[in-house]
Amino acid sequence: MKRVVGVVAGVATLVAGLVGPEGVAAGSDRPRHWGPPQRPLEWKQCPPEKKSASGGLLGLGSARPLDSIEPFASTASTASTESAGPARRAGRREPVQECAELRVPLDYREPYGQQITLSLNRIKGTVSRDGNHLGTLLVNPGGPGGEGLSLARYVATRLPKEVAARFDIVGFAPRGVAPSQPALSCVDPARFYAPPRPDNVPKNDAEERVLVGRAKQYAEGCGNRWAWFLPYLTTENSARDMDAVRAALGEQKISYLGYSYGTYLGAVYATLFPQRVRRLVLDSVVDPAGVWYQANIAQDRSFDRRHRDFLAWVAEHHDVYKLGATQAAVSFAWYAMRSRLRDRPAGGVVGPSELDDVFSNGAYSDRLWPYLGSAFSSYVRNGDSSVLVKLFRTVAEIDEEEENSYAVYLGVECRDAAWPRSWDRWRADTRREHAEAPFMAWPNAVYNAPCAFWPEKGGTPVKVGTSHLPPVLLIQAERDAATPYAGALRMRSLFPTSRLLVSHGGNHGVSLAGNACVDRQLSAYLRDAVLSPQRRGKRGADATCPGEPEPRAALMKVTEGGQGTASHTSAKRR
Repeated sequence: MKRVVGVVAGVATLVAGLVGPEGVAAGSDRPRHWGPPQRPLEWKQCPPEKKSASGGLLGLGSARPLDSIEPFASTASTASTESAGPARRAGRREPVQECAELRVPLDYREPYGQQITLSLNRIKGTVSRDGNHLGTLLVNPGGPGGEGLSLARYVATRLPKEVAARFDIVGFAPRGVAPSQPALSCVDPARFYAPPRPDNVPKNDAEERVLVGRAKQYAEGCGNRWAWFLPYLTTENSARDMDAVRAALGEQKISYLGYSYGTYLGAVYATLFPQRVRRLVLDSVVDPAGVWYQANIAQDRSFDRRHRDFLAWVAEHHDVYKLGATQAAVSFAWYAMRSRLRDRPAGGVVGPSELDDVFSNGAYSDRLWPYLGSAFSSYVRNGDSSVLVKLFRTVAEIDEEEENSYAVYLGVECRDAAWPRSWDRWRADTRREHAEAPFMAWPNAVYNAPCAFWPEKGGTPVKVGTSHLPPVLLIQAERDAATPYAGALRMRSLFPTSRLLVSHGGNHGVSLAGNACVDRQLSAYLRDAVLSPQRRGKRGADATCPGEPEPRAALMKVTEGGQGTASHTSAKRR
């Protein structure tokens, strides 16, 4: 990102207009690719917004804005400040945005060949370009498969006004993600994901064959529909797309804020194009050494640990949920509920796999815990499945938008790197992990299983890392389930100019979600990169922030309009 005036600006814009993405990591044998001339972007009024994705969050997941996963706006005074998002408490500035489309090469080795279209949006800063404007802040929410248009609006509303005013905040839907074109879809979600689905935890060989058959069916559907596209659906190409966005904006350098998988995308971009980076913020950091099979195995234990955190919280608030006063007792109740749903799905809809999808969301944000606890308690104690079904419909049901996201998720991860092609290897690894981490081992394996049969074999990932960068800010929660803490330490070691800010707690997507300490550090860094924490030694955190307070326990009821009210709250407060 840049702030350039006068002759330098004119030269930079001219060069950006003539040259497409052309970057190479130091010491890499990856060729430079010259692209076709970039036409100036034509910014227009944005089309009407569609609902944000709300499907299940297995895999590496997206660090979505909290409001998109909070199912109900609490109307009870006892819960309004505890469960509502920060924007609801502080008021929200609706950003003025504009939209554009950018044509980029399908294959950067053939820059004048077939083109695809990326959808962009922009919330312009109000500071003059001749003043203290800091150029473009490009954002990505993760996935793979998350679209960044809603994240751009979110970031524009959550940053302090004086910081947002100095940036043009730009979001984009990565290749394959709607509304970019083409937008992948591999099955009819209404049929393929009709609930209740087969149990993700097979009890015998016959049930396992059903799960493997579904994985093969999904992979074949993608191959039959998208054989021409899948070879080019990679993180490296998405990073080159980012540089095409930079060039089309006429920027010499850009800043970047990425969450979850977006941290890996940002790291690949910084490795390929270090000279193009001005600010780089990576929040909830992917381990670049685990791409991708090992990264998902590592998640099994971190998700299980976070689920046990939730069970312990429910036990601590036995006065509200009455499911047991110890973690062991609540765990028994949860797995008994899951077993019962195999034969009698709640509301005819929520079977054990749907239950996994609902409760895995609690690993991403503990602000959902009062709702999950309420659904759990209502079903077990009263036989009332209404809250559980409502939660499934709100945070875990797979519709066309979520299936598009999943197709891109698989397309990128299956193609980025090699995956085991023998199901015997998957079975052995999953059984071993299940013995120690039963909450996520099989559901995660089933989620990623199409990669064992993917029509395109995995390639060689970019070797992430470079010392040729300005200060980089890494942000990580200690008990993050989707991107375990070890990944942040690894990323810190690969980028010597990086600084690691650690938050206690386990919420995924730490910044701009209500943690004032983290947000102060982020804002200071965006204003001036030299204000990042001082690097301390070779390993460990460079600065720490307290985590957010645990949510206040409340027994939430759901009204006809979908709002939540707290009928009983815990006497315990922190």
